[in-house]
Amino acid sequence: MEQLIKKYNVPGPRYTSYPTVPFWKNNQLSENKWIESINTNYNFFQSSDVSVYIHLPFCESLCTFCGCHKRITKNHSVETPYLEAVLKEWSLYLEKLPFQPTIKELHFGGGTPTFFSAQNLRTLVEEIFQAKSIDPASVELSFEAHPNNTSSEQLIELYNFGFRRLSLGIQDYSPIVQQAIHRIQSFEQVKKVHDEARKIGYTSISHDLVFGLPKQTLEAIIDTVNKTLELKPDRISLYSYAHVPWIKGNGQRGFDENDLPQSEVKRALYEKAKQMLEINGYKEIGMDHFALDHDDLAKAFQEKKLHRNFMGYTTKATSSMIGLGMSAISDSWFGFAQNDKTVEGYIALLEENKLPIFRGHLLSDLEVEIRGYILDLMCHFETEFSTSSNYQPIHEEIKEKLSDLINDGLVEVQGAKVIVTEKGIPFVRNCCMAFDQDLKNHPISERLFSKTI
Repeated sequence: MEQLIKKYNVPGPRYTSYPTVPFWKNNQLSENKWIESINTNYNFFQSSDVSVYIHLPFCESLCTFCGCHKRITKNHSVETPYLEAVLKEWSLYLEKLPFQPTIKELHFGGGTPTFFSAQNLRTLVEEIFQAKSIDPASVELSFEAHPNNTSSEQLIELYNFGFRRLSLGIQDYSPIVQQAIHRIQSFEQVKKVHDEARKIGYTSISHDLVFGLPKQTLEAIIDTVNKTLELKPDRISLYSYAHVPWIKGNGQRGFDENDLPQSEVKRALYEKAKQMLEINGYKEIGMDHFALDHDDLAKAFQEKKLHRNFMGYTTKATSSMIGLGMSAISDSWFGFAQNDKTVEGYIALLEENKLPIFRGHLLSDLEVEIRGYILDLMCHFETEFSTSSNYQPIHEEIKEKLSDLINDGLVEVQGAKVIVTEKGIPFVRNCCMAFDQDLKNHPISERLFSKTI
């Protein structure tokens, strides 16, 4: 394994989208073109189902591992004007879309969604849905929570509306690691929030862990996983720390480069955590995710119904997603649109009654096809080339690019099928890179992407 890690641990995309954001070509995507793209989706799939992501960017303190778009402040007077802007954006979509969208899932991400008061969060979802509560059997509602500022009131208000899923940001329990990443939170505090959510009735609780953090050791990851197993969350995300300070600026410069575990050590952290989780009944789902058998994510994976979008892995395979809020990304399957990445710019565009789009990408026919293959690989570890495709020569090129992975036992090609072997799962991003047409003409750069492993 060590030799394979040395060979394949290269910079590469995470494939939350294809084409990946650095290769988007519409830096000034017009509002009309974007709405037209959503309409194309509606006509093609004959479905009004959408997922909604709401970006709530405020945090009271800066975590130096974080790669999200956020605003650091302790001033909670920012809550109301920001939420008014989000609701204005939603109203513009309702006004401009040629159909009435049916929300199948909604997720609050951040930043820190639990920065906002319980009443403000409740008012936001009531206005989005124009309802006082939602049946959780028909709509999946979820939110990310910081254990240090998640209150009983927030948990109860959102549960009463219909939320049944929450994700707690843990990262690592080691005090040394927490100090390095400026994310200080005790196991006791996490347990308090976790147990309270379970008592209230939340049926799917996820803990987000990160491997490859500065000053993280094998002993630290073992302790973190043991503490996590004590609480037995339904899902666990075990993310690879993406060190990209050239993109995220000083926010990821809170420690020395020498404090980061190097590739073989970093992978050993993951493998040990994975071994511990699997011994305790967790199944590996897609890339870097684990779930117990009873959880919907595990069921979706077994039934090959797993989906992946900018919110991560999901059980709701909607073909379109509307992102609301500063920096949020929307997806029409045939195109992407990203909102202005500053709070001020985002609000200013809405005050002009404009959707706050600052860039995007409209996919070619080839990109739509390749996107489907990469999505299959990321969700199911296999895909199958279309025999009716107009791009058969490109299929052959892709198979040729997979030759090293095939020779190393990481991928198998059976006719039109491409299958990632169990040994090859840690290298699924490398497999996807063979399909990526943008990488044909652009050298792989550490200034664009984090390492794949």
